[in-house]
Amino acid sequence: MNGCFGCWEQEKAALLQLKASMNFTADIDYLPTWNSTHKKSDCCDWEGVKCDNTTGRVIQLYLNYTIGWSGEDWCLNASLFLPFEELQYLDLFGDQISRWIPNEGFERFSALRKLEMLDLANNHFNNNILSSLSGISSLKILDLSGNILNGSFHIPAFSNLEELYLGGNEIDDFVTTTTKGSNNLPKLQVLELDQNKVNARIFKSLTTFTSLKILRMGGNNLEGSFTTEELSKLNNLEQLMLDGSSFDKSLLHKIGVMTSLNVLTMSYCGLNGTLPDQGWCELKKLQEIDLSNNNFEGRLPSCMANLTSLRVLDLSNNHFNGNSVQSPLSSLTSLEYLSFSYNNFSIPSTLSFLSNLSNLKILLSDNNILALEPDSLTWIPTFQLKVFILSSCSINIHNRTPPRFLHYQYDLRVINLSHNKFAGQFPNWLLENNTRLETFSVNNNSFTGSFMVPYDIRPNILSIDISDNHLHGPIPTNLGLIFPNLESLKMSRNEFEGSIPSSFGNMAFLKNLDLSENHFSGTIPMHFIMGCYNLELLLLSNNSFSGQIFPANSNWTNLASLHLDNNHFSGTLPTWMGNMTYLDDIVMAKNHFEGPIPIELCKLVYLRFLDLSDNNLFGSVPSCFNSSSIRFFQLNKNCLSGPIPSSFQNNSNLVTLNLRDNHLTGNIPNWIGSLSSLRILLLKANHLRGQIPIQVCLLQNLNILDLSYNKFSGLIPHCLSNITFNASAHDPSLSGLYSGGAYPLGLSSYLNTKSIIFEHLPYGINTFDGVVKDEEEAEFTTKTRTYSYKGDILEYMFGIDLSCNNLAGKIPLELGRMSNIRALNLSHNNLSGPIPVTFSNLKQIESLDLSYNNLNGKIPPQLTEMTSLAVFSVAHNNLLGTTPDRKNQFITFDESSYEGNPLLCGPPLRNSCTKMRPPSTMPVDSEGEEGDIFMDMGVFYISFVVAYITVLLGIVAVLYINPYWRRAWFNLIEVCIDTCYRFAVVHY
Repeated sequence: MNGCFGCWEQEKAALLQLKASMNFTADIDYLPTWNSTHKKSDCCDWEGVKCDNTTGRVIQLYLNYTIGWSGEDWCLNASLFLPFEELQYLDLFGDQISRWIPNEGFERFSALRKLEMLDLANNHFNNNILSSLSGISSLKILDLSGNILNGSFHIPAFSNLEELYLGGNEIDDFVTTTTKGSNNLPKLQVLELDQNKVNARIFKSLTTFTSLKILRMGGNNLEGSFTTEELSKLNNLEQLMLDGSSFDKSLLHKIGVMTSLNVLTMSYCGLNGTLPDQGWCELKKLQEIDLSNNNFEGRLPSCMANLTSLRVLDLSNNHFNGNSVQSPLSSLTSLEYLSFSYNNFSIPSTLSFLSNLSNLKILLSDNNILALEPDSLTWIPTFQLKVFILSSCSINIHNRTPPRFLHYQYDLRVINLSHNKFAGQFPNWLLENNTRLETFSVNNNSFTGSFMVPYDIRPNILSIDISDNHLHGPIPTNLGLIFPNLESLKMSRNEFEGSIPSSFGNMAFLKNLDLSENHFSGTIPMHFIMGCYNLELLLLSNNSFSGQIFPANSNWTNLASLHLDNNHFSGTLPTWMGNMTYLDDIVMAKNHFEGPIPIELCKLVYLRFLDLSDNNLFGSVPSCFNSSSIRFFQLNKNCLSGPIPSSFQNNSNLVTLNLRDNHLTGNIPNWIGSLSSLRILLLKANHLRGQIPIQVCLLQNLNILDLSYNKFSGLIPHCLSNITFNASAHDPSLSGLYSGGAYPLGLSSYLNTKSIIFEHLPYGINTFDGVVKDEEEAEFTTKTRTYSYKGDILEYMFGIDLSCNNLAGKIPLELGRMSNIRALNLSHNNLSGPIPVTFSNLKQIESLDLSYNNLNGKIPPQLTEMTSLAVFSVAHNNLLGTTPDRKNQFITFDESSYEGNPLLCGPPLRNSCTKMRPPSTMPVDSEGEEGDIFMDMGVFYISFVVAYITVLLGIVAVLYINPYWRRAWFNLIEVCIDTCYRFAVVHY
């Protein structure tokens, strides 16, 4: 007995014995403070233990997930808890309990006379558990959610139980055992049945719980019949939450008998049609209703005007329409929260229908239709909003200025007017008037003018987004002083100029800064670099910044996204970037960086996107880039040398490898086939040589393969046909990566009174968006031009470019199987043999270039079946015969497609086939085409040999028959031999 001097010794010993029974994995101790030798020898200070301040007795034990993390189960010995005689609260959530020692189950808990709350959620209990617990007479709160309870659930008597949580099981009904007609749960006020299998019969079973006030049955299938009488017996019910359940729409007609109801939520229930004009409108005590995310349509019923106690109304994400001026919303004078976002309401530009809502604090009206209202209806609002969102609306008015009533608002905390077509001078007055503003978003409008800051300090403002407008001029020099607690500043895609003010260094809490796509210039000020040590996203792309990027002692250890592309930065890449542990994406392309790539970048284990292209970097690519997280790797258009680095070997996440336009040497390594997710491989314009390895054929997810302008030799691998070129089968995506995240803001703090609905919302609204999209971009030559493919279009571009190498041999027939390919370039090689007839199967191909090779034979007439072809060239080969018929796409090709083949004739060439020989008497072949206009080369060679032998035999016959010519022939031979001999003696 220690009393106020610490925990009781017998309870300390019981805790140690309890820990010993938990069967921890040998090398993991989830309760390290539960140790008699620990410096915290008082067990009241141990993790998960709470004692009474006066008696020192253990009153609460939090053992949630103590066993669950180990993946083992806990064979419970309930008697180990009996020494804690004053225990009131026991949490065994997620402890994998499924069994107990014989005769040592929860029935032993009946000795714990003061136990009021027992949390057994997320274990493996079945229906027998309740009978074991029924002896705990003091129990008030019982949580059995997330177990394996199922079927008809028999509930024994719990005389004091007030709250019962059974969500996440498979219960379909209740069977209650009563004694002498009395209720076995007489005090039950809260019942949670979310995510079970209950149906409409449950309403009849619930009528026995006469004290029930809160009922949650979300995520169930409540289809079936129920009566008004059954609902009327739940006359004490105050909160009914059915989110995500399916039920008959007649419930809205019958629910009016539940006269005590003040909270009703029916979001995501698949309800459709119009709202009924009776039943639910009779709930005079209703204070909160959520009908969001359904398929309701039409106008709001006039009976809604009866809901005069309503404080929270959410109609968002439906298909309601009509003029909001004529709706009953103007009669709901108690409203504090009103959301009708994502509907088709016609909202007057003055929002005059809100004039009577003097209590309104939050108005969410985005994604509707903003309509013209006469200026004569200008009004002064009786309310002061704290949150106003009017974004992404269709505007049917000429005067595209923000609503006038905003001039009278002085207490706004969140305002979002983004993605509209508002024009005119930038509304600096909104910042000036609302001194407690926290979030200010007017991005993607057409505001003009300059951006001004208030005269006094505004410590509350956290986020400013004025991007995508037509603002100009410099950033106010004192911006960092006026907004010292700013966390996000987005000014991209405007016409700002000048430099970054040094006052930015005062914004120590700044996380996101986006100044991209403006006309900024100058260097990055040192005070900004040193002061903004919480920076996570820095986007300075597409400006004219210059100089060195950062000093060696930068404090940006939290930086995750760094975009400096398309500027005039120079110098070497700093080695200390390797200390930015959380860097996820680096985009520094199109600058003037030089020197080697620092090996310190290899320490960035979270790096997924690296783009250092279009600089003056030299040296070899570090071989230490072995992080499996890298997905997009772009070093093209530099001066890098050496072999392709082996660091990517077995990287199953790499999507893009772009090393084109460098000075790389050596072969393509055989491990290239291990890059199972690779979709873009660009090695163009290097000094690579050797054969194309057959391992390239293992890259079955490739979209683009560009090996042009190298020194590859040998044959084209037949197995390239294994590449599927199928966008629907490819994963991961080529559209890019998303970095950062959004920052949701809860809305309940902006209401005058507490809201039940907001307590259970899984999300709020986004105060600012810190998401950055890194779009993948790849250059590829097709149709005789080099195009830059970016974002989603890359998903549908399929091409192979092997041009300008030393490849030889025949074109594999198997390439004709690549039916989805859009571009194939084999030009400027030493390929021979005929053009494969199988190319006629390339139905999607748009560009086919076979020029500058040694191809021979006829052009297959079947090629005219390639109906998507836009560019075709077989120029400068040894082809013969007629050109393909002038039909389909081939009617568009001119002489340049065939030039340099002297034995070709026919349009569009100038040499007509009829001028090269007399009218044909040759038979027509089985294809219906006339025979060749030229002699076959094989026939020509045979006839030449026969003629040569005939002449030789003729000479021999003459010499044999005529003795005179025979003597003359031998004399001539003798003179020739004598002359050659003398010549050799004289000169040698």
